[in-house]
Order: sequence, then structure tokens, then C-alpha cells
Amino acid sequence: MRRSGLLLAIASGVLALLSGCGLFNFERRAAWRDEAEQACLSSKSVKISAYVEPAREISGPGACGMLQPFRVAALGDGTVGLTNKAVLGCPMLTGVDQWLADVVQPAAALYYGAPVAELRAGSYSCRSVNNRLGGPKSEHAFGNAMDVMAFRLADGREINVEKGWRGQPRDQEFLREVFVGSCRHFTTVLGPGSDAQHYNHFHLDLARHSRGRVICKPVIKFEPRLDALASRAATPRPQQPALYPSVASGANPMMLAQPSEEPYDGEAEGEVESEPVMPTGPRGFDPFAPRPPAAVGR
Repeated sequence: MRRSGLLLAIASGVLALLSGCGLFNFERRAAWRDEAEQACLSSKSVKISAYVEPAREISGPGACGMLQPFRVAALGDGTVGLTNKAVLGCPMLTGVDQWLADVVQPAAALYYGAPVAELRAGSYSCRSVNNRLGGPKSEHAFGNAMDVMAFRLADGREINVEKGWRGQPRDQEFLREVFVGSCRHFTTVLGPGSDAQHYNHFHLDLARHSRGRVICKPVIKFEPRLDALASRAATPRPQQPALYPSVASGANPMMLAQPSEEPYDGEAEGEVESEPVMPTGPRGFDPFAPRPPAAVGR
């Protein structure tokens, strides 16, 4: 009797291992994922170019994949390069482009007076959350997430998430400005201090969480300057005329308040940082003020 119980336990462990490795296709993608992707593709919000090209459907192993992956060499109509090509689904690619225009570039202009020219980032990977054996699939497994490790400015300066989060005051404030702004564009935002796995990057995704909640960790004491400047500016803050506005509007099909069939393995609630970061960026500089026309042929 004891031997049969031991054999059953071993067999169960082997099945779990094989399933976690994707060797058994027991998993299926939740229906909302394909529906959201099809809606995004129908909107034609992704423009094929020298920087964005369609790839073959990724189907498996297991639930991994997407209907129409895009191989991305640069974002923002080619203005923001990637150190490594990314593979993203339509909703995430659209969301990242809008995030760059609404959050990252205004923050870079405010704190450094220069635009972001390149990201060091990661994208598609068929794996579980935090690579945990047998755990729920990560949003990376669906081309629905991006990890950002560093921002390189047009003048060559680099802001590294790991070093900058506790680094120079200006870098700290820029990264927190981007972090807080990200929580309006994505349904999951994790950064240094959220858990042991995200000490060196921002994780951004468009997962659907139960009750339509947005997960943004860690909780930090920080007052964004972009909102105040935009409200005072004579020129309205530029907005992308895309089909997928921010989380606040709830119009992105990937952001609808609907529970995911694949539960999010959320980490413990983040602690409020004990020392708020005080503003230190250049004063008197308005990133939303009118700019002279860009030179042709750059």
C-alpha cells in the first residue's frame, strides 16, 4: 500500500514536470486573448514598416503564443531603438508606443532635456510567472508584456533601472515619474522593491485581473510633475489618436474588467517607501511647450 502511494506520488510529480515544460498541451489560451488581439488587428493600429514586421503565428508549446506576432526593431515610428528585437502582440505593441509618447518622452524632456533614443528591453518568452515550475503562464508567454531594464538618451546618457532607482536624484525621479505614469497605461507594473525578481527592471503588461484591478508595485511616495505641468500648459498635452487609450478610460480590449482564466500569481503587497524622492530635475523647463519643427532628413 505504501509502495503504491509512493509510485502515485512520483507519477504525479512527473506529469506536473512535463506539463510545466509544455510537453503536454493541456493548456489553452483564454478566449479573451485571441479576441483582444483580433480587435487590435482590425483597428490597424500597428503600422508595418522597416521597424515593425509581421511574423508567423506562435502556437505552443501549451498555451503559449499569439495569433499575429510582430518583430519589432524600433518603437515610436522608428524613433526609439531596441538593443534586441522584441516580439510582441498587437495590443502590447500599441500600448508601448502610446506609453512612450505620453509618459517616457515627456519625462525624459523634463528631467534631462533630451529624448529617449533606445530601450534595453525583453519581450516574448514561453515561461511561467517568475519561471516557477508548474506556475501560471507569464504574460510574456503571450507577447503581452515587456521588461525594461534601461533607457538610453539621444545624447548617449543611460538610465539603468537597477542603478538609477537608488542612484542619482535626477535618475531616481525620472524612473519614478515613468513608473507612476506606467500604471495608467498597463494593468500590471512591477519595479524594484515589488519582489526579488524585479530588482533590475520594470515589468509592464496588459493582463486582465479579477474585478478589473490594476496591480502597481511597489507603492511609493512620489508626486508626479508631468500632470501638474500638463494642466498648466497653454498647449494641451499631446495624445496619441490610437484606439487604445490609458487604463483610466478602460477602452483597451486588453484592459476590460474581466477575470482572467489564468490567475495572476501576485506578490505580497509592496511597502511604502520610507523616504519620498524630492523633485530635483531642471526647473522652468516645460516639456509640453511648443517646439520648433524637427530638421528634415535626420
